[in-house]
Amino acid sequence: MILTGPEIIEAAGDGRIEITPFSGEQVNPNSYNVRLGDTLHTYTDQVIDARRDNRTTELRIPEEGFVLEPDQLYLGHTVERVGSDHYVPLLFGRSSVGRLGLFVEITAPIGDIGFLGQWTLMLSAVRPLRIYPGMKIGQIMFFVSLGEIDLYTGKYQAAVGPRESQFWRDPVASA
Repeated sequence: MILTGPEIIEAAGDGRIEITPFSGEQVNPNSYNVRLGDTLHTYTDQVIDARRDNRTTELRIPEEGFVLEPDQLYLGHTVERVGSDHYVPLLFGRSSVGRLGLFVEITAPIGDIGFLGQWTLMLSAVRPLRIYPGMKIGQIMFFVSLGEIDLYTGKYQAAVGPRESQFWRDPVASA
C-alpha cells in the first residue's frame, strides 16, 4: 500500500515520517515533492573505478542556475532530510522534470527503512539543461512494509549534501 497525501501529512506530524523542512505545499495526492539543493559533485577521473574511492569536484549552483551537460553524471542532493522507521521511501523524478530531458534517480529509487538524511540524486541530462537551486526535482512516495523491520545503519546514513559512491567499501568490491 502507498500512503496518500493526507496520510503523509499525518505521519509527518506524528513522527512516523521525518521531512525537514516540511511544507504542506509540497504534498501531492500520493507523494511529497523534494527540492534540489545547491551543491553538485562530479567525478574527476576519466574512468570511474568501482573498487576505488573516486575523486570528485564540488560545484555550487548559483541562483541564476547551472547548465548540466549531456554525457556527464552529476550528484546532487535534496534540500529536505527525509526518512522513516516505519515506511519504505521511493524517490522518482517529477514528470515535469523528465519532460525537460533530465533523468533523476533512474537506477536507485528505493530508500531503506531507517535511513534519514538528504538524498543523493543521480542527475543526467539528455541535452544542455539549466537547473536551479530549490527547484522541485523529485517526489518521494512511502510504502507500507510487511514483516519484521530491520532499520538501515549503512554507510550513507545521515547524509548531508551529495555523497559519491562508497561501493569500494563493500566486502564484495575488494574481493
